[in-house]
Amino acid sequence: MLRLFTMFSKRDWLLLVIACGLIVLGVWLELTVPEFLREITLIVTGGRDGDIGDVWRYGGLMVGFAVASMITTVIVAFIAAIVSSSHSARIRQRVFGKVGEFSLGEMKKFSIASLITRSTNDVNQVNIFTIMAIQVLIRAPIMAIWAIMKIVGVSWELSIVTIIGIALLVIVMTIIIAVGVTKFFKIQKLTDNLNQVARENLTGIRVVRAYNAQDFEQNKFDKANKDLTKNNVTVNRALGVFWPFFGFLMSAMTAAIYWVGSWVIDSGRTDEPMYFFGDLMVFTQYSSQVIFSFMMLIMVLVFFPRAMVSGRRIMEVLRTKPSVVGAKSEVPLKMGNGNIEFRNVNFKYPGAEENVLSNINLSVKKGSRVAFIGGTGCGKSTLVNLLPRIYDATCGDVLIGGRCVKDMSLEELNTHVGYVPQTATLFSGTIKSNVAFGHLISENGAREITDDEVVQALKTAQAWEFVSKLEDGINSEVSQVGKNFSGGQKQRLAIARILARKPEIIIFDDTFSALDYKTDRTLRTALAKDLAGATILIVAQRVGTIKDCDQIYVMDKGRIVSFGRHEELLKKCDVYKEINDSQFLKEGGK
Repeated sequence: MLRLFTMFSKRDWLLLVIACGLIVLGVWLELTVPEFLREITLIVTGGRDGDIGDVWRYGGLMVGFAVASMITTVIVAFIAAIVSSSHSARIRQRVFGKVGEFSLGEMKKFSIASLITRSTNDVNQVNIFTIMAIQVLIRAPIMAIWAIMKIVGVSWELSIVTIIGIALLVIVMTIIIAVGVTKFFKIQKLTDNLNQVARENLTGIRVVRAYNAQDFEQNKFDKANKDLTKNNVTVNRALGVFWPFFGFLMSAMTAAIYWVGSWVIDSGRTDEPMYFFGDLMVFTQYSSQVIFSFMMLIMVLVFFPRAMVSGRRIMEVLRTKPSVVGAKSEVPLKMGNGNIEFRNVNFKYPGAEENVLSNINLSVKKGSRVAFIGGTGCGKSTLVNLLPRIYDATCGDVLIGGRCVKDMSLEELNTHVGYVPQTATLFSGTIKSNVAFGHLISENGAREITDDEVVQALKTAQAWEFVSKLEDGINSEVSQVGKNFSGGQKQRLAIARILARKPEIIIFDDTFSALDYKTDRTLRTALAKDLAGATILIVAQRVGTIKDCDQIYVMDKGRIVSFGRHEELLKKCDVYKEINDSQFLKEGGK
């Protein structure tokens, strides 16, 4: 939690120093007001010489000091808002940047719902505590200590009343904290769970409706919502008890001070009753300031555990070291010898006991088209994911042009390697902004992609057919995650995006499965023409998609069981022949 406060900028620290100065000034102004009240009381009661003009003068000073104190408080509140907001923005920026460095391993560790909560709700809790800390945590101790110094020695009887009031306040707040604070630790995890349930329901709304599972999802959401509500109600009830008690305590203490004071005067325990009565009025004001300061301190302590939990969750993200880190080497990759090689590669997912890939050795020549096929779960997608370092090999080396991918910067690697996943992801904006999303960076900086290049990429990806029919063409709107397009349309737009970028190596990870056979064949023909010289890796389920590839690797249970061209594999590989026959029974594999 404290580490988060090291993220204050120099401007923030300067504003905090100014705020501290204003707080001290405001406290002095506020504690000086009762002194004027004493003078007015003494003049009115005859304890000191004076006239109505003096009363007006002291009254004017009271109002002036009170207004000045209010102004300092308002300025401090403005400073607290500026500092806490900029601090929160800085934290969100760092969390977002950190998440951008995560591999899929770290994403699965935290979950998307949890990362959203940590970037929003948790940061907001820290923001609220920062505002309270600036305005209260600095002011309250100064006010309490200064006010105590003012009332020390006035009357031990009155001091006992104040001490009893403080003790009662601390006891009640200790009970409230014991009841409520333990719930704070659960609230953030329950918020994660609520976000997860809501996100799953919204993402899979079509599946939910197709299976008439609305009631099931509603019950699941109701349970998560009730768990969170129950914890919040417990905390808010505990805090709700405090404010009525505080109002009662302040009124009771004021009455007790006046009662004890009248007893002191009536019993003759003071030689100057009028002066004591003036002191009594001032004592009441100061004791109220002391109690109020303790109350504010305790309130900050009540909210601190929740902010601490949120801060801990934020720091957990910031302290996590990405498992995939790019090298700092500035030696550019020369693609003249852009061969791809896997040497004795093994891989297993974090926390898993068994390898998903075992003893993978293969070589892909620059400019060739290579395919990977096999049953579901055989590891073919995992294999190609090692090339752009979505995951890193557990052992062994993956090389491009003789250089291990771990020795390249991620920016350099991603410039040369393009990746199109099975599930297409589009971003809100326009078709043009999506196609230009991953455009190459030239040596002189970013080169804006032209409309002609966008159109050409769309034509090659077989997307121009439906884009050209849209009213705004390439400037047509794309909704969030591309919900206004079908699965096949989104996939073709995703392919166009990688074609516009023009990398030397392109990975199609089961990309063509969303396309019909005719579009699949037409697209592959266009790719062969427009991507001449590029190295293409294809993960596929259909034999028809890959039968014209230069090399086909057949995988089974995380191993390469055979490789060759289509005709060769039909003769020598039973696994491949079985896949082929299951898809082309009538043709006999031809």
